[in-house]
Amino acid sequence: MSEQENPVFAIEKIYIKDFSLEVPNAPQIFLERESPQVGIQLQSNAQAIGEGIFEVTLTTTVTSKIGEKTVFLVEVGQAGIFRVQNVPSENMDPLLSIACPNILFPYAREAVSDAVTRAGFAPVMLQPVNFEALYMSRLQQQQEAAGGAAGEATA
Repeated sequence: MSEQENPVFAIEKIYIKDFSLEVPNAPQIFLERESPQVGIQLQSNAQAIGEGIFEVTLTTTVTSKIGEKTVFLVEVGQAGIFRVQNVPSENMDPLLSIACPNILFPYAREAVSDAVTRAGFAPVMLQPVNFEALYMSRLQQQQEAAGGAAGEATA
């Protein structure tokens, strides 16, 4: 195999693409003594931005509520630019949906924790995420939806 045919996977840049922190019920929310419920949502998106260059954005949304009152809402779009070349096409989706979010997640976790602390709350420590399991679950849902649509078309 020549040098040009070897697979290439490299991080070009890691950065925060989008960042939002809201504490809509301040300052009264700081007087609450009840423990809040914390909800976490993750979403990953990849797009080609050049020949063999991809931007992957991992959006992490953390919402803390006491009853119906929002304590805080943090959303971080942690992004990276990745160089991916000479990788078989069947490996591209797993690479962009599993490997890249695994690289971005620690940065997103730090940004969320820092923002929540700076807002005056106890830090939120996001637990590790199994992006491979999320990817496999998404594939299974897509296959079931496609199977259901095909079943409806033949019925």
